[in-house]
Formats: sequence, structure tokens, C-alpha cells
Amino acid sequence: MRHFLDIHSTDAGDLRGILDQAKSMKDARAGRPRGAEDDTRALAGRMVALLFEKPSTRTRVSFDVGTRQLGGRTIVLSGSEIQLGHGETIADTARVLSRYVDLVMIRTFEEESLLELARHATVPVINGLTNRTHPCQVMADVMTFEEHRGPISGKRVAWAGDGNNVCASFLHAAGQFGFEVVVTGPEDLIPEAEFVKLARAKGASVELSSDPVKAVRGADLVVTDAWISMHDSPAIKESRRRQLQPYQVNAELMAHAKSDALFMHCLPAHRGEEATDEVLDGPNSVVFDEAENRLHVQKAIMRWCLDL
Repeated sequence: MRHFLDIHSTDAGDLRGILDQAKSMKDARAGRPRGAEDDTRALAGRMVALLFEKPSTRTRVSFDVGTRQLGGRTIVLSGSEIQLGHGETIADTARVLSRYVDLVMIRTFEEESLLELARHATVPVINGLTNRTHPCQVMADVMTFEEHRGPISGKRVAWAGDGNNVCASFLHAAGQFGFEVVVTGPEDLIPEAEFVKLARAKGASVELSSDPVKAVRGADLVVTDAWISMHDSPAIKESRRRQLQPYQVNAELMAHAKSDALFMHCLPAHRGEEATDEVLDGPNSVVFDEAENRLHVQKAIMRWCLDL
């Protein structure tokens, strides 16, 4: 049973194999219509359940299209349709779904929902996002960096803003792929100590800084994410905007990174908040390459889970 639950809990060699296969599949599709199936049709005859407690654009479309390109079929269920852990225990939902489908992707709030689903499922489970981590996104980010700049090992990645779930997965990836991470943001929004410890335990250099200029100095990659969530109250949204304004990624801040430093954001972006238009649309931005590579990486993750 191969679940893809987090980057740090997946073998580093397997992670590299996933990226290699993602690149190979992407290259093989050059010039083909989006709806055309891959020659491998690796998921032919397979059914994939896509569970969304949290709404999504990129995750939903990329997993759905990716499954179809691999010759498989999907069933998409929202939180109101599955009521995970409410009308039925998560364990029972896992057992039932395992009788119907070959693979489950879940995008949820609490990490424990993901872990309990995986404990009781008899088919592979993929983490499409939790409040703590976002491994599929960061695998796509590593793929994107390496497409543009070569191996990420030994590079300096600067994270600006809220030390959230994407930041956590960057720390996990630092330990597995051997790059340096410096996180800059308010003291009460730094990433969990456990994530920092995991990265350092695998030999990665991790620095926490309240000074954004110092943090991005010499960076090969600058990354940020949205400051607010759709579920935050108006008061919380305004408070976080004030708190995080000093960590906005703008042209002035990017000027302190390397001249060829890439800029990433997992999207959707709140333009003019965490990043300015001149950065998001600038020559060093690869935000739409990241979005596309979610498709290719997740196809490779599904194939890895099913050993195809």
C-alpha cells in the first residue's frame, strides 16, 4: 500500500522518481490536445475518488484532467455530499470507498482526517491539502524550479509571510532534496517547530528571520502565499493584512535576491497584498508554470501510488 501523505514520509528516491516520471509524461504530451489520453493509459479501467471538504480550482481540475489523460475515471464529492466524520465515521467512509474505487485523493481541513482515512482505506490515499501541509503543490514547485534552473539541491529558498501549510511542505522538501530554507515573517506566524526540526534532522539548513531583506538576500527562489483565508472573519483579515504588510513581495524586495531568482506563488493570489502585480507578472515569475506542473506531478504521484 503506497499512500502519498507528506513529502517527509515518502522515500527521497521515490520522490526523485516521481519528478522524473512527471517530466517524461509532460515532454511526451508536447503539442497534444489537453483532452487527448496519454499513450500509456496507465489508469485505464481505474476509478479515482476526489474528496473536497475544502473548495478548490487547481486541485480539482488538475486531478480530474490528469486521471482522464491517464485513461481513468473520476467521481468528485464535496464536503456537503460526503459529510466526512459527521454522518458516518471516517473509518467507515474509508472502508466503503475502498470497495468502490482504486484510489482516493482528499483535500481537507484537519490532518487527522487524512491520516484516519489512510489508516482504514485498503486503496492508496493522496494528500491534496490539509491545514498543515500541501505536498502535491511543493512537488510541483520543485519540478518547476528544476525546469528553469537545474537541480534544486544546494539552492537558497526564501519564504516570505505566513509560515503556513505550503511553507511546511517546503521544509519537508528541503530535507529530502537538500536545499536551504529561510523563512521570514511575524514571530507568531513562523512554521511549526516540528517541521523545522524534521528538515534540520535531514541535514537541511533552516533559518528563521524577522528581516525580509536579510532573508531574501542571495536567494535563488522567493516564495509567498495568500495572507488570508476565505474562512477568516473581516476583523481577522484586516489584522493579518496589517501584520504581514512588511513581508509583501514587491520589486524592491526581489531586488535583494539573486538577479535570476525565480518567484513562486501557489495561487490564487490576492494581488497587491502578499505580492504586487509587477512581481506576479514579471519576468522572474513562474506562477503559471507551477499551476501547470500540478497536473504532471499528480499524474506521476497517482502512478507511483498504484505502482504503474
